[in-house]
Amino acid sequence: MINPSAPSADSSKPQPWWKFGFVWLIFGGPAVVVVASFVTLWLAIRTPDPVIDENYYQHGMAINKTLTAQEHSLAPAMKGRNHAATPAEDVPR
Repeated sequence: MINPSAPSADSSKPQPWWKFGFVWLIFGGPAVVVVASFVTLWLAIRTPDPVIDENYYQHGMAINKTLTAQEHSLAPAMKGRNHAATPAEDVPR
């Protein structure tokens, strides 16, 4: 006769490590990071950064001149409205 309260041979046998969900949770995080790093490497190799123009300083100065020209063309009412909405601590001195 089999005693129902006695442990069976199947229950004392340990389960393999891959059958536990927390193991996959622990391995999953680093695995996702490794895959993401390879995707980032692939994107970096596939789309290289553009070469900077040799005359970048002169181009920047030209952009600044067009921006200051646009600022001077604003009507005084527009300038007043913009400064009225600026908080007192952010007003340039």
